[in-house]
Amino acid sequence: MIIEDEIRLADILQDWFTDKGFKVTVCNDGISGYEAALKESYDVIISDVMLPGMDGFTLVKKLRDMKVRTPVIMLTAYGDVELAVRALKGGAADFVLKPWDNDSLIGKIRAALHERKSSQLVHPVARPSEPAMIIGHSPVMMKLIKVVTKVAKTDANVLITGENGTGKEMLAREIHRLSLRSGREMVNVDMGAVSESLFESELFGHERGAFTDARESRPGKFEAAHGSTLFLDEIGNLPLGLQAKLLAALQNREVTRLGSNRKIPVDIRLIAATNHNLPEMVAQSLFREDLFYRINTIQIEIPPLRNRREDIALFVDYFLKKYTDLYSRPGLTLHPQALEKLAN
Repeated sequence: MIIEDEIRLADILQDWFTDKGFKVTVCNDGISGYEAALKESYDVIISDVMLPGMDGFTLVKKLRDMKVRTPVIMLTAYGDVELAVRALKGGAADFVLKPWDNDSLIGKIRAALHERKSSQLVHPVARPSEPAMIIGHSPVMMKLIKVVTKVAKTDANVLITGENGTGKEMLAREIHRLSLRSGREMVNVDMGAVSESLFESELFGHERGAFTDARESRPGKFEAAHGSTLFLDEIGNLPLGLQAKLLAALQNREVTRLGSNRKIPVDIRLIAATNHNLPEMVAQSLFREDLFYRINTIQIEIPPLRNRREDIALFVDYFLKKYTDLYSRPGLTLHPQALEKLAN
């Protein structure tokens, strides 16, 4: 189904897809497209973002609320990109910038069809209603969110890199929120705050009497994250002597509590983060190469805000709204000169 209010554009798409052998339905507003999607089963929906009656973001949200799992590919002009990102985070399969490349559009349709077939093999998990992280609409962040929305639906290990304050933990939470494991809470471990003496107890758990203060048995972070996501923050701070123990747990997907010989299988999705240059640490023998490759199936680097200044206004709007609501001070805005100083 094509949902497009520009009649000429809709006709061009319909003719082109028909020539490619597709059976095509066209709707010219969001409401009629939504109603058609509830009545008929479509393989793919291609929808404009800006539509009369119901915009593309609302369309996707309402379809997902009604458990309609048909992949939706958004068509968007550059100025509507922020709305397209919201739609992606709300369940859209992908988006295409106008004017589009025909081969690229066909490629996205095939990818959406493949993903739909794959998702039918698993049971969808209800996602918590926590607010999504601020992403931004700069070109570099647009690329990042496209990677995140694809990676989140897999169980691939992810390494998030970036300077302090760039939002690595927030991105980890976003990946978890969009994943099939989002029905359970993500477990967070600050590796820099775990002492060497308590490392095994903290991560793998202990049995009663395993050491002086072990008055009762306690599961570790790996067991707590069973069926969910384990986020290891600042993994570059982990001492070399402890890296082998972490690697063994990740390779074998099992842990042994202190004071016990029983091996406990764990099913986790691993996300790690660091502000260190791990390849450089590997070269200096400060970080195990085998552990680096184990955690680095997919690497996502978050750029600092100074490299995406066009996103600063988005952050300003977010925090203004947050605190005007908190302190009941509606109508507050930032003076253009103040925004310019922030951006500079």
